[in-house]
Amino acid sequence: MTEQPNITRASWLMVATLGLVWGSTFLVIEMALEGITPFWLAAGRIGFATLLMVAVWGLRGWKLFATPAPRAWPTVVVVGALSSAIPFMLLSWGQQYVTSGFAGVSMAAVALLVLPLAHFLVPGEHLTLRKGLGFLMGFVGVVVLIGGNAFQSTGAALETFGRLACVTAASCYALSSVLVRRLPPVDPIGLATMLLVLGSAIVIPAAWLVEGPPPMPSRETLAILAVLGLIPTAGANLLRVLVIRSAGPTFMSLTNYQVPIWSVVLGALFLGEPLPASLLMALALILGGVGLSQYGALTRLFRG
Repeated sequence: MTEQPNITRASWLMVATLGLVWGSTFLVIEMALEGITPFWLAAGRIGFATLLMVAVWGLRGWKLFATPAPRAWPTVVVVGALSSAIPFMLLSWGQQYVTSGFAGVSMAAVALLVLPLAHFLVPGEHLTLRKGLGFLMGFVGVVVLIGGNAFQSTGAALETFGRLACVTAASCYALSSVLVRRLPPVDPIGLATMLLVLGSAIVIPAAWLVEGPPPMPSRETLAILAVLGLIPTAGANLLRVLVIRSAGPTFMSLTNYQVPIWSVVLGALFLGEPLPASLLMALALILGGVGLSQYGALTRLFRG
């Protein structure tokens, strides 16, 4: 039986950390694509992450389910595919043909996709008018932040398929979050590791099939792959599991509203990109949406 969501100060801190980490990932992916092909980029980052997490999991004694749960294994396999392998490949491929703005809007849509799924599939995650309006307000804030670049055409011949790839990746993230929450009692590190192992088993053969043998990237590209594997893949995957298992998939999806903000701010800090005039309005909408959708959790947080 799935427990009721438990949103604590630690939950808010983990979600804020994930927003910062994933907000910087798009920039790093763009850098990596200059030295490696899309599928091998996905394979490289998940490969690095898998090796690291397997070592950590082994030191902890290979614990996974608290009690034998053979019926849960098919779900673990599906989540392993949907939470890393498939969306990593779709995003790496799709970002070649769409604007970064469209990719950002697609990731923000994860929160809206989670709402109806969680309502029907997760106890205690009921869709209310206040919650729905809050999430919609946050999504509008993301669109305002990205502005005209959100749906601007690149002119690429495969742009339509690139956009479909980004939206499908968002759907994978949404469904996998709900399925993680429905699993029986499980060790978070063990689950995070198994998801990466399963993802590697899918993405590495797929990369070889689509793009041929692995290329020999430069030292700079290898360093970027290691960073992508360590921080936004291994570390963030563990935090994601912890948040979903404790606070629920709907709360976890708030991360997707932070990602575009951090992407814009970090672009200004490190690349000298101008801050959009819509930043303050977008922040107001996003923060107002979070406050509206999570009013009860925020009230308990400040009272506690």
